[in-house]
Amino acid sequence: MAARILDGTKMAAEIRAEVAAEVKAMAASGVRPGLAVVLAGHNPASEVYVRGKVKSCEEVGIYSEKHTPAESVTTAELLALVADLNQREEIDGILVQLPLPPQVDAKKVLLAVDPAKDVDGFHPMNVGYLSTQRLGLVPCTPAGVMEILKRSGIPVAGQEAVVVGRSDIVGKPVAMLLLNGNATVTVCHSKTRDLPGVCRRADILVAAIGRAGMITQDYVKPGATVIDVGMNRVSDRAEFDRLFAGNKKREEMFLSKSSTLAGDVHPEVAEVAGAITPVPGGVGPLTIAMLMANTVKAAKLRRGARLPEFSQAR
Repeated sequence: MAARILDGTKMAAEIRAEVAAEVKAMAASGVRPGLAVVLAGHNPASEVYVRGKVKSCEEVGIYSEKHTPAESVTTAELLALVADLNQREEIDGILVQLPLPPQVDAKKVLLAVDPAKDVDGFHPMNVGYLSTQRLGLVPCTPAGVMEILKRSGIPVAGQEAVVVGRSDIVGKPVAMLLLNGNATVTVCHSKTRDLPGVCRRADILVAAIGRAGMITQDYVKPGATVIDVGMNRVSDRAEFDRLFAGNKKREEMFLSKSSTLAGDVHPEVAEVAGAITPVPGGVGPLTIAMLMANTVKAAKLRRGARLPEFSQAR
């Protein structure tokens, strides 16, 4: 029996509608959440992401502004910009789009962001809050993964969860969130022995490794929930055939664009999993929706407002 498809696009629309309602309620008391995005240089992928973030702000009623320093920007100049944004009362969230130009000390810049405005949830203080189960700002993609599980009625407590990938952006925080949700969590990486065997123990398998179609059927316990965080551009014909042979819709897309997006999970896994997120249309849409939710959360936390239950879960 084919797996249930967990529709991230639909869930992201629900979250955006909830955020828009919160923004409207806040406006009644004279508060409008504000997000500042810093985009240094001209990375085409980053420009696309930032456009999407600014558009989402408009849709839910969040004030947004975009700062675009030149490719030649120095660490000192970016630190000065961040310091200015930290001071501005109407800015609740600051997002520094990565990657930064090579001459910039990215870690130094990210560390300079006020933790109360760190809507990416990357600041060590927010990482500490997450690990000690205190209220803070949680990285958007991992928060989105938890929303998918919650909104799909998939239990976390008491489940065996396996996370493949240990990045600071996805792997570690999603493992922490699952642990905080009372799952038993194993984190795997390139040095893990018998990776398929470890993955087969999972009731919830999260793939966040950045390798197209690496997780195949022999990694998955029948009936498991599989969350695919991967976003890989496939442009090689042999690789395309390995993943999508016989898929007419994908074939048309591949021929027209000379590439297609693939997750870390091989499409054949849908034949054994109980539930699975598609790529595209799974975790991806949740990331920007959770950024909007984080901006509202930051606005409320900074003003000491009691958070409604909707935001407490994050």
